[in-house]
Amino acid sequence: MRTTVRRQLDREEDDVATANEAHAMRKAIELAAQGRGTTSPNPLVGAVVLDLVGNFVSGGHHEQAGGPHAEVVALQRAGEQARGGTIVVTLEPCAHTGRTGPCTQAIIDAGIAKVVYAVDDPTTQAGGGAEVLRDAGIAVESGVLTAEASDVNEVWLHAIRTGRPFVTWKYASTLDGRSAAADGTSRWISGPKSRAEVHHLRSIVDAVVVGTGTALLDDPELTARDEDGEPLSRQPLRVVVGKRELPADAKLRDLTRAETIFLDAGPAEVLETLHERDVRSVLLEGGPTLAGAFLRAGLIDEIRAYLAPTLLGAGSGALITDVATLSDGTALAIRDITRVGPDIRVTARPSRVTRKPEEA
Repeated sequence: MRTTVRRQLDREEDDVATANEAHAMRKAIELAAQGRGTTSPNPLVGAVVLDLVGNFVSGGHHEQAGGPHAEVVALQRAGEQARGGTIVVTLEPCAHTGRTGPCTQAIIDAGIAKVVYAVDDPTTQAGGGAEVLRDAGIAVESGVLTAEASDVNEVWLHAIRTGRPFVTWKYASTLDGRSAAADGTSRWISGPKSRAEVHHLRSIVDAVVVGTGTALLDDPELTARDEDGEPLSRQPLRVVVGKRELPADAKLRDLTRAETIFLDAGPAEVLETLHERDVRSVLLEGGPTLAGAFLRAGLIDEIRAYLAPTLLGAGSGALITDVATLSDGTALAIRDITRVGPDIRVTARPSRVTRKPEEA
């Protein structure tokens, strides 16, 4: 309560963000996005330093877990020009010592006069930085471009607030909703540009999840590869869910490609286990039975569907559920529709609120 009241008083006393500070926050948000795929389980954070009169001095972002935080990078680049100036950060500066020292102390040592940040740190371990800075006599303003900064850091914020990874269900189907032909063939429904997007997506998520049915039927590798089939620098954790054993020569058993774990558990338990392993984002790739289980449990946060300009009229559907009537279907909010080569990519989200693992 004391912190909340003090924060409210400080907001009333502080001037609103200047045009330069708002512009700097937009730049900081752009910088934060550059860390996507390399910072997990840490958040995406960007920072910009302004001098005494509000001119841009330097910027930086958190590049990888265990490396310097965005504030430290920007302050090191600014040097003495930071003294008496302002630092603009997408997330409240941390006040704890982990693999690196507290950003609050780096800001104090640099002689910064004002801190502007967008989003309060929701963690109990690193939160409270704003209070530390105010106690050191530094002006602090929060809530600048909060929505935009939250959006770029959505996956991490979701994982911290819900206690489970952000789940994206990816599937490819024909225009009439078939993910495989009647004889079981499914390669390749989507075109090369769609497949390239999926490989990029694998390279920036923490884990890829499939069921044993898909693993046995398709023998997928589930690695992130370039157009020449060469592995990308970052590979996701491969997760196989189900009771059935994979043969010894299955590609998912080849640990030289990427790490694989096998879990015989329900969707909520799978996500709980992955969260404990510092997994913050999951790409759910198959198959229709496992996707249906995640959907029924309310554990799908986003859907990325690649629709190919092909009609089959028979074969497996992309999703298996127990829905019997139209009114029981899951309503979706369409966020984007984009042409990808010959395919159409539809990005959507369930319109209901996703439940926490313990509620599923």
